[in-house]
Amino acid sequence: MIPKIAFCSRTLRSQCAAPGALQGLHRAWTRRTGLPAASRGIHVDSSPNIPTLTASYAHGTSSSPLLHYTVAEALQRTVERVPDREAMAFLQDGVRKTFAQFQQDVDQAAAGLLALGLTKGDRLGMWGPNTYEWILFQFATAKAGIIMVSVNPAYQQQEVEYALRKAGCKAVVCPAQFRTQKYCDMLRKICPEIETATPGDIRSPRLPELRTVIVLDSRQPGMHHFEDVMQAGSSRFVQQLHDLQKKISFDDPINIQFTSGTTGAPKGATLSHHNIVNNAFYTGHRVGYDWRPLTRICLPVPLYHCFGSVGGGLCMAVHGISLVFPSAGYDGKANLAAVESERCTFIYGTPTMYIDLLSQPDFAKYDLSSIEGGVMAGSPCPPELVRKIIGVGIKQITLGYGTTENSPVTFCGSPIDNLERKAETCGYIMDHLEAKIVNPSTGKMVPLGELGEIMIRGYCVMLKYWADEAKTKECITPEGWYKTGDIGSMDGFSYLKIEGRIKDLIIRGGENVYPAEIEQFLHTHPKVKEAQVVGVMDERMGEEVCACIKLVDGQESTAEEIKAFCKGQIAHFKVPRYVLFVTTYPLTITGKIQKNKLREEAEEQLRLVKGK
Repeated sequence: MIPKIAFCSRTLRSQCAAPGALQGLHRAWTRRTGLPAASRGIHVDSSPNIPTLTASYAHGTSSSPLLHYTVAEALQRTVERVPDREAMAFLQDGVRKTFAQFQQDVDQAAAGLLALGLTKGDRLGMWGPNTYEWILFQFATAKAGIIMVSVNPAYQQQEVEYALRKAGCKAVVCPAQFRTQKYCDMLRKICPEIETATPGDIRSPRLPELRTVIVLDSRQPGMHHFEDVMQAGSSRFVQQLHDLQKKISFDDPINIQFTSGTTGAPKGATLSHHNIVNNAFYTGHRVGYDWRPLTRICLPVPLYHCFGSVGGGLCMAVHGISLVFPSAGYDGKANLAAVESERCTFIYGTPTMYIDLLSQPDFAKYDLSSIEGGVMAGSPCPPELVRKIIGVGIKQITLGYGTTENSPVTFCGSPIDNLERKAETCGYIMDHLEAKIVNPSTGKMVPLGELGEIMIRGYCVMLKYWADEAKTKECITPEGWYKTGDIGSMDGFSYLKIEGRIKDLIIRGGENVYPAEIEQFLHTHPKVKEAQVVGVMDERMGEEVCACIKLVDGQESTAEEIKAFCKGQIAHFKVPRYVLFVTTYPLTITGKIQKNKLREEAEEQLRLVKGK
């Protein structure tokens, strides 16, 4: 077995007195592993500038050791360091909290949850939009050892029933209503027993483990109100909370994040303190929060997703940065207003959110001069979009890649990377992680630079899918590698290029067609605002390429114009057979394109056209 040793040449040089000592260590490494040291890892304290990889395997060695804190300990350390710094601002609700104020609320809420009868290891479902109470319960549950279940705020009755039953939630926290979502009504339809129950003693056969519903905005029969929780934590439960800290381990599960479930029932990725605290630490370190601690992030991404809860909430707790929430639900105009009024220095978003931002009709009216950089993640990003973002002044935009099951970030760029790296890749391997690219059919590693399935191993890999041993074994190998299902390639510096999902691969007459490649090319057309490519059924070819295009406002185009633009520029089998012009795409709550639904919509539209 080859030992996993973090090789840090800079540190070793300072420790090796004899001039030949380092060379001797290289020779010893080669004898011990059978591989040259350079091919075993790549040092990631800063952007790699020597192409040391010789195979599609990268190990991100680092001089920063892994943290051994729980979520509560990470927050406490920051509170002691910067108690009076603003931790967060929820602009729509007018809520602002310093780190010290937030810590006080967290302790009060955590003690209140214990007073309501929740205990270490119980599951609490958090179901709602981006409000102060969401992030408050994120940290209160962590302090009380309760596992928070992040429930998609767009879930309808059947979906939320599945999630709450699968996780075995003992409590649910939600508003009575947000926009068209009537949360309490849905819960009452699932569990009509709530109406006549004593708060905290719900008994329902459809959700047998549910006892408590906590409503954030109004009093409802059979349910507790948020204020009940905040007032329930007497000195007895405060002491109980204090004593409990000695029993909470950083390896304990602390969060269940349900995946999108686009190819079946959602799966509950179960993450530990160790997973998310370290991911937040290294992600923040990569984008520079350690050397610019006064960062203010405009955070429009949903907290229910890892991008918001780890990249936002946990980065706040670990690095002492400030979060600005423009609105409870996504609102492109509110994001611009928040950047201007709060002088935000960073902005987060999915590619779709950035496209929406740039497309705001009064974009030029806002003063965005405070913005230094941003993070774009959540789905593949067209290079042309990166160039546009840099062109409007967000010069230190950083792309990241990851999955919920990996806590989430596994590759991330540096804010000072050159334009090519920013536009064409999603960064280099994160600290203390391993990645390899394999042939998905054989499992064998592909040569450096070739396409294959991305696999990840390290501290970031989830504990399991909650209550689903079979699915866990499907995606985590006995050796600890997580199979992402994404297709990509690595260069000699470990920079990663994503070509798309294995399940999105189009097989046209035996040719493998990767939608992302065509999408990126279509984004260079001056009339194209956004492009998504899917495979549609075809009797002769098996599948044909279909481009679903949003045009720039006020522009008109034809399928013939788009096809002519592609011919001679990309391989003939990649030129879209069909071009559909659309005004919207089916999206998840996190702004990701639901390609399975888009494919269904495209096939239905083509059937209607052919039927005429």
